[in-house]
Amino acid sequence: MTVSNTNAPSALYISTASAVYRLIAAVADWNDARLTRKALSRLTDRELNDIGLVRGDIDSVARR
Repeated sequence: MTVSNTNAPSALYISTASAVYRLIAAVADWNDARLTRKALSRLTDRELNDIGLVRGDIDSVARR
């Protein structure tokens, strides 16, 4: 008697779909951080001070 695993293709599909979703989410997060860094970098020191930041805070704020 041979037992076949009919769940293998669907498990592979789910695993692949999950990996693609995680990749897309990582790229979206990276792009959001990039845009935040870019916008904050365009502000003057006075404008950054108005929102409670200094130039050195930009990278850590963008990573949140």
